[in-house]
Amino acid sequence: MTRRTTRSTTRRSRRKVSQQATPTRQVDYRHLRNPLIKQPAFSEDRLEALHETALRVVEELGIKVLNEQAREYFKKAGAEVDEDSLMVKINRELINQAIKTAPSEFVLHGATLESNVTLGGDHIAFVCVGGPPHISDLDKGKRNGSLEDTRNLIKLSQHFDVIHIQSPNVEPQDIPLHLRHLHTTESQLTLSHKPFFIFSRGSAQVRDAFAMTRIARGLGEDEFAEKAWCYTVINTNSPRQLDVPMCQGIIDFAKAGQASVITPFTLAGAMAPVTMPGALVLQHAEALAGITLAQIVRPGAPVVYGSFTSNVDMRSGSPAFGTPEFVKAAFGAGQLARHIGLPWRGSAATASNAPDEQSVYETLMSSWGSILGGVNMMIHAAGWLEGGLTASMEKFILDIENLQTFAEIFQPLKCDDSELAFEAIASVEPGSHFFGCEHTMERYQTAFYDPLVSDWSNYGAWTESGSLTATQRANGIWKKVLNEFEKPPMDVAVFDEIQAFIERRTSEGGAPVDS
Repeated sequence: MTRRTTRSTTRRSRRKVSQQATPTRQVDYRHLRNPLIKQPAFSEDRLEALHETALRVVEELGIKVLNEQAREYFKKAGAEVDEDSLMVKINRELINQAIKTAPSEFVLHGATLESNVTLGGDHIAFVCVGGPPHISDLDKGKRNGSLEDTRNLIKLSQHFDVIHIQSPNVEPQDIPLHLRHLHTTESQLTLSHKPFFIFSRGSAQVRDAFAMTRIARGLGEDEFAEKAWCYTVINTNSPRQLDVPMCQGIIDFAKAGQASVITPFTLAGAMAPVTMPGALVLQHAEALAGITLAQIVRPGAPVVYGSFTSNVDMRSGSPAFGTPEFVKAAFGAGQLARHIGLPWRGSAATASNAPDEQSVYETLMSSWGSILGGVNMMIHAAGWLEGGLTASMEKFILDIENLQTFAEIFQPLKCDDSELAFEAIASVEPGSHFFGCEHTMERYQTAFYDPLVSDWSNYGAWTESGSLTATQRANGIWKKVLNEFEKPPMDVAVFDEIQAFIERRTSEGGAPVDS
């Protein structure tokens, strides 16, 4: 599979290239493995001490569980439940059993075999920005997200092979909440073949999205429950609280055999202790509680150990990302996920308010923290801005450049005798150059990564071309991709059935949001 850039942007353009018999660089960006050595944050004895302290938090202090059904599940499984305080204390035997039954690796299925994604081990998948209420671009500035914006980000995520899984991207605020799930789910199913996201905003909305998935994928209820076709993100209310819709999401997804990415949002100094080890203890305790609930509901239900630990600006209380603390917390989170043998979700993030230099270097630092920490599912990998309040079209493209660079780094270096190039070195006189030698001429067209955004021309040529910055070039790239986008094939009868389902559920009043 050829990677996607503006120089090879669509299937149609790639077909033209192959018909001209021009050599092209062949790199599979769809199925990536991370061969880099995983960076630990702690020694083995301190890692065990951190895990032990988290168990003490869950056993001795407990987690406040606001969902009555979740408390009932915990009680039946043997946890200590106080209905007056809503506190649940989970014994370590129950947690250890949950760790044993949760799969260390599983597949998120797409509409095609090629779009399936494996989570766990050394597999790595990139996911675009998820959840901001706002969208921005150079033309219209910052504004409320709309369904058109949602669909545009889905198209970009479908187009670039280095984005592996669809996400909630931006909230379409022109669609009321009781109907929003219908249109976001329809958009993901009809504009992309990739595994996709469903919000946990109440059982009724989840049931609707599951039903639409079965229609799109041609599945019965039993077939649907046999494999993971979609995922949700569960955020705890740090410190030590699981709210009603998040608990319900864990229950609903576990029952249906679908994946939950259980992610505490622990900002050191605010919702978590100011020390990074302390913040990681709280993160680990909350994640273990959510994972245990999923395994009580259905042993073997696919879960991902999620982390989003960073620090805050202690002068303002604002979240900070891409910091040294974020990176070290990512190393620790990856270690903890491997310690309990589960796939790990990390993030790429920035607090910058514009797609500028700060946004790129903070995102790059947080990305390296996640990647060197051994991340399996990196969410917010493209388009995140303003601490998660805004999705940026230009930032999406700038991030794709970095993700494709990571993908190239993951490729193993060939090192056979011809690659060692002894004969080439012998053929070039000292002080000469290798531009025209046979070894170069045989390889130059496919030897190196061809950038998406970077401009490598000299100053004169760059000036003559308009002196465009990387952000300005990114603006033209996303517009070109959207202009040339072709929807993936879907049977007309299936498409019509999805539309009929939306019309029926809309006429029935949609589905309220649980709170």
